[in-house]
Amino acid sequence: MAVQSKELPPWGYAVAGSAGAVLANALVYPLDIVKTRLQVQIKRKPGEIAKTTTHDHYDSTLHAIFTIVEQEGLHGLYSGITGSLLGVASTNFAYFYWYTIVRELYLRYANTQKPGTAAELSLGAVAGALAQLFTIPVAVVTTRQQTQPKGEKKGLIDTAKEVIESEDGWTGLWRGLKASLVLVVNPAITYGAYQRLREVLFPGKSNLRPWEAFILGAASKALATIATQPLIVAKVGLQSRPPPARDGKPFKSFVEVMAYIVQHEGPLALFKGIAPQILKGLLVQGFLMMTKERMELAFILLFRYLRKARAERVQKIIDSAAEKGKAVADTAAQQAKKVAPITAK
Repeated sequence: MAVQSKELPPWGYAVAGSAGAVLANALVYPLDIVKTRLQVQIKRKPGEIAKTTTHDHYDSTLHAIFTIVEQEGLHGLYSGITGSLLGVASTNFAYFYWYTIVRELYLRYANTQKPGTAAELSLGAVAGALAQLFTIPVAVVTTRQQTQPKGEKKGLIDTAKEVIESEDGWTGLWRGLKASLVLVVNPAITYGAYQRLREVLFPGKSNLRPWEAFILGAASKALATIATQPLIVAKVGLQSRPPPARDGKPFKSFVEVMAYIVQHEGPLALFKGIAPQILKGLLVQGFLMMTKERMELAFILLFRYLRKARAERVQKIIDSAAEKGKAVADTAAQQAKKVAPITAK
C-alpha cells in the first residue's frame, strides 16, 4: 500500500483502491472462475463419477478454460461477474477506508511516523476484519453463481434468494465468515510485505513508477497466497453448493471442509487451484497497486486544484469586500469633508 499522505481523506484512498481493484479483477475474471471451479471439485479416481457441483472434472487450468468455453460459450468465463465486481468494489472500498483510519489512529496514539512489521500486519488484519463483516454476503452469492451448472444459471438477486431459502436462512449470506476472518491475514501479509519491500527496494520514494508498483504488488500477493491457500480452498467449499456426494448436506465449518478434502484427496488437495489463484493474484495485485498509485496521485492533484480554486475564490471575496469597504470609507470621508465647512460656519 502506498505511503499514507494527509493530502487525501480516508474515502479518497478508498475510492482509489476500489477503482483499481475493479479494473484489475475485470481484466482477469476468467481466472477467478477457473480457480473457483478447480477448488470446489473433488478429485475422482479412474472410472469413478465426478463428485463436483457441475458434474464436470477439470484436469488443469487450460482444460477448465476450454471445457467452459465449449459447454457454456465464451460468456461462461464471465458468469457472475456483476456480483463479483460489486463485491470487489465494496470489499476494497471498505478495506482501504478502514485501513487508512486505523493506521492514522495508530500513528497518532503510538507517537511514531512508521509502524513496524507486526503493527503493519495487525492494522491490515483489523481493516480486513471490518471490511469482511459488511461485504461477505456478496462474496457468498458470487461463489454460488460461479459454480452453478449450465441450465441452472441465476442472476444476483435470484441466487441470493436461493441462499436465503436454504436451511441456513439469512445467516447463509454470512457462510464462511469465520474462514474469512481468519483469511484477513492474506491482505495483512500482502500489504505488510508490500510496505516492507517498498521501503527496502525504493527507500524514500513517495511515488512509484507503474512497473515498480506492479512488481511489488505481485510479489507481496504471491507470498500471501501460498501461505493461506488451504483456507481459501476451505472458504470456497463452504460458500458453494455442497458436492453431490454429500447429498445436499452443507459443510458446517471450514475445518470440516478441510477434513473432507484430506480424507478424499489427500493433504496436497488443500492447494488445488493454486496455479490460477497465484496467477490471478499476481495480475490483480500488480494491476491494483499500479492503478491505485496513479489514482491516488490523480486524487491528490484534484484536491490540490480544488483547494487552490477555493482559496482563490475566498481571496476574491475578501478582496471584493475590502474594495467595497474602501469605497464606502472614501465616500464617507468625502461627505465628511463637505459637511465640515458647513459646521464651521
